[in-house]
Order: sequence, then structure tokens, then C-alpha cells
Amino acid sequence: MGSAISVMKTVGSGSYDKQDVHFLLRKVDIEPTEVLEKERLIQSKQRHYSEMISQENAPSRVHKELYERAMLQNGERMAQDVQALALALATEFTGRSVVLVSFVRAGLPLGVLLRRALVGFGCEAYHYGISIIRDRGIDSDALEAVIQDHGAESIVFVDGWTGKGAISAEIKRSLQGDSRFPADPRLVVLADPCGRAWLSASADDWVIPSGILGATVSGLVSRSIWPSSGGLHGCIVYDHLQAHDVTRAFVDKIDCLRLTVRGIEPATPWSNTQREMLQEASRQVIHHIAERFSISNLNRLKPGIAEATRAVLRRVPDHVLVGDKSDADVQLLIHLAEKAGVQVEEWGGSLGPYRAMTVIRSVS
Repeated sequence: MGSAISVMKTVGSGSYDKQDVHFLLRKVDIEPTEVLEKERLIQSKQRHYSEMISQENAPSRVHKELYERAMLQNGERMAQDVQALALALATEFTGRSVVLVSFVRAGLPLGVLLRRALVGFGCEAYHYGISIIRDRGIDSDALEAVIQDHGAESIVFVDGWTGKGAISAEIKRSLQGDSRFPADPRLVVLADPCGRAWLSASADDWVIPSGILGATVSGLVSRSIWPSSGGLHGCIVYDHLQAHDVTRAFVDKIDCLRLTVRGIEPATPWSNTQREMLQEASRQVIHHIAERFSISNLNRLKPGIAEATRAVLRRVPDHVLVGDKSDADVQLLIHLAEKAGVQVEEWGGSLGPYRAMTVIRSVS
């Protein structure tokens, strides 16, 4: 019997090496929606966010400089964390293959790095990039193709980080009642400040270098787009950003750093006590901020450095909150907020496990 994946018409590997990942996404062409109009349509519930996308422009000179600074500042930490996660997976799946299913786009760089590490350990590892959309779930066509080719028992879902835990909840909703998966699906991330992942390198909210850029560090693809006519979820391939692409340079650099690290212990899942503490701290902060700004729709709150930064780039921000304005990890966020004309407010320890949060403006 032939491979279910091999007959799918997909965008391939984007600008990644073919061995690193196979995107189970089809290429689509849709007209970009202006950011303010997109926000109005989302908040008025006339359109779902996944049915629209705004133009993605090349990062500015300052944006690139801040990315380079993040690489110098945190590249080694990311390499150590990848090693810790890969060691844990190698132990968990001793004698079995590992099938990494990364969520496009934030999970892609981590998934690539984990596959390389696992292969280096002598493990059999496969890596696919698929879509998950809040309120609409995992791309079932893509996931079923992976299961048909590899089975479900070795699947590990990969994302970059957690914010409020929306993606973790979406995975559980999508797989509810599916006996092929555990009740608590295996989600691996670098940073899990809200305590919702199966395995994380830490609970810290820190500036993950790949979280600073969009398509240019993720294979030159857009976030996923809902298929109006069914079938595989889609994405846009951003060929116009080729001159700015650091996709391969990024994973090569982190992988080289990983090969030099020593004395790293495997990551371990949270204890029940740790998980409960993280979840409660996150809940309290989200509730407090929502109350402070009279917000009933929690989708307007984007906690964590990476989510807060992406919200300023892709949404219509109203407030940007940081724990400490002098924190090196929030400098890109502050730069983008100032560029967008949004005041940055210092909240100290009131952000709990988070070092930053963006509040989306009400426009409906």
C-alpha cells in the first residue's frame, strides 16, 4: 500500500531542507486583508481569523538587529533546551520511532531541531508541519494521513510555547474520544508559563529567537488558512521574502550550538503540584487583566513575550504591558509598540508568570 502523504499535493518543505520537515499544507492565494478591517471582522464575528490574512512585510533593519541580539543573548539557552527535550523524547520512545507533528508556524523551528537531535541520537524520527486553528481544531485530513503512514502511538505534537493554553485546549477538543491518543495528548514546547504542555524545557517566559520573526524563520510560509472548500488547510508561500530568509541559517546555528553543550539532563513533565500552581497563576493574571480593562472576550489578551510581540505585528494593539521596561527580552516588543503608537506600561510582578502581555483594542 502506498504512502498516504506521498500522494498529497502540498507546499513541500518551504525553504527548509527536504529532510527537515514536510508541510501538510496546500498553497493558496488570497487577497490580504488590511489589519484594522481584519480586526473589525474578527471581533464582530463576521469572519473567523483563519479565513483572512494580512500582508507580511520584510522585517525592518531594527527588527533584524533585535533578532540578532536575541540570538546572541538566548541562542545557547535554546540549544540547551532543545537538547533537554530531545533527550526526554529519546528515553520515552526507546526502541520506537518518533513522529513529530509541529503546528505551523511557531512549532516548526523546534520540530526541525528536535528531529535533527533525535536522528543524531540514533533514533528513527519523522517530522511534519500541520495546521491547528483555534475554535476549529487540527487539520484532520493531515493528521489522518500521518496516522495512516506511521500510526498514532508515536505522535508528539510540537509548538514553540504556550500563552493562555488555547492550543493545548484545542488539541484536546480535536482528539476528544479518539482512543488512539492519550487523554492528555503529548504536546512539547520550549516554554510553558501556563502549565498546559505535556513536556516543556521550562516555565519561563523568555524571548525565544525564532519567536521574533515570522515567515523568514519558518520556511517562508504564512500561518495556516482555513480551507473554505474543505481538504487540507492552506498557507501562502512568501517568495517575495526570500532575500530576508534566515530559516536554514537559524536551525543550523542552534543545532551547531546544541552539539557543543554538555551535562544537560532530560526535561521532565510537570508534577501535578507544579502544573496546578502554574495554571492557577496564569488564570489569576488573565482574570485580573481582563477585569482591569473590562474585557469579556479573553481572545483579546495575548500573554507571553512571543504572543504579545506577534499581536503588535498582526493585530490592533490597545495596551502593551511589560514587567520591566529595561528587560532585554522585551526590547523588540517595546520597539514595535512605540512604532505602532501604543504606550508601554510597566506592571512589575503583577503579570505573574508572564514578562509581557498585549491587550487587543476593541474595534467592533
